Amino acid sequence: MSHFCLFSVSYLSFCFSVYTILSKVHSDRNVYPSAGVLFVHVLEREYFKGEFPPYPKPGEISNDPITFNTNLMGYPDRPGWLRYIQRTPYSDGVLYGSPTVENVGKPTIIEITAYNRRTFETARHNLIINIMSAEDFPLPYQAEFFIRNMNVEEMLASEVLGDFLGAVKNVWQPERLNAINITSALDRGGRVPLPINDMKEGVYVMVGADVPFSSCLREVENPQNQLRCSQEMEPVITCDKKFRTQFHIDWCKISLVDNTKQVSTFQEVIRGEGILPDGGEYKPPSDTLKSRDYYSDFLITLAVPSAIALVLFLILAYIMCCRREGVEKRNMQTPDIQLVHHSAIQKSTKELRDMSKNREIAWPLSTLPVFHPVTGEIVPPLHTDSYDNTSMPLMQTQQNLPHQTQIPQQQSAGEFRMTTFQRFEKLYAHQDIAL
Repeated sequence: MSHFCLFSVSYLSFCFSVYTILSKVHSDRNVYPSAGVLFVHVLEREYFKGEFPPYPKPGEISNDPITFNTNLMGYPDRPGWLRYIQRTPYSDGVLYGSPTVENVGKPTIIEITAYNRRTFETARHNLIINIMSAEDFPLPYQAEFFIRNMNVEEMLASEVLGDFLGAVKNVWQPERLNAINITSALDRGGRVPLPINDMKEGVYVMVGADVPFSSCLREVENPQNQLRCSQEMEPVITCDKKFRTQFHIDWCKISLVDNTKQVSTFQEVIRGEGILPDGGEYKPPSDTLKSRDYYSDFLITLAVPSAIALVLFLILAYIMCCRREGVEKRNMQTPDIQLVHHSAIQKSTKELRDMSKNREIAWPLSTLPVFHPVTGEIVPPLHTDSYDNTSMPLMQTQQNLPHQTQIPQQQSAGEFRMTTFQRFEKLYAHQDIAL
């Protein structure tokens, strides 16, 4: 237990107690914190360096990264009231928390395992926490402050915590003042600060005293200050200047608890007679049970649905296979002229598709004249199969046709003049009349 003496501005001195225990290299270490009072245990890396081998070069200062693992003996984690923090492997670890009254008289054994991150070696020590009763120091008035410019490991330092308790004692003027608990803002749902301008995460510090709250602390309950807090403005507190030099307190988040005015919400439970209503005599089942036949259940659950499914399958197969009309029946019921038209359309479509696939085939015969315009004989194709039609023009003039007969034309007026195309038209008209 360490004692610190602080001096106020009026040169009045006072003393208070802060439980700070430095860890040393021992197999077992006993500590005796009080219930309801802040407990701090520092795990210093310097004491654990002796457990690990030094660097190979003599005279070189070792600075191995060391981390700690703390847990309750026989369990994977620590008790609920005990917390642990270590920022980096090159900083000391800190165990802190506020013991509860339920654990008074029960020794709590904490296993501390140190890991050397360079050699991967470990060293284990036990910390025995014997929680003492705090009935001799009742602190009914408790105030919780939120300090914005501090991290939890900075606030746990004895000199920083001593400065804060000294400022609170100067404002509150109690006879007894103790730090009850310290909690990081991250444990209260706070956000991780941005790594700019050396921003801090913030810390909640709860202190307790034996006298009522001072008028300065009561100023946060004024309607004007409450209105400013609702508008996200800083309230006007007269004693804020006594903290401002080192601690930036958010007065809108201060909490004042007066346990002397706490009304008990416990309601007496009216218990009944505890006798259940009479439900008759209990008759257990017989020891000799008859065997049950599950054949009928099998038929109902499997055979009947299978039979129904089979019948439906047969009906569907008959409709799909046996009732099919087919192509022959369709052709018999269709008129011949409709079939002829349909066949012609299909042939023409096939011919056009073949033409589109191969552009180098001969011209279709349907586009060439069939009869000679004069003699009436059948005219052979204009080209053979080996004829190269790639160079053939799309439209041929009348002079390019080798099978056309040129008829002399009279130039005198009044005589009839017939061209080759007119003869073709006349010839086709005679053929239509003959048909």
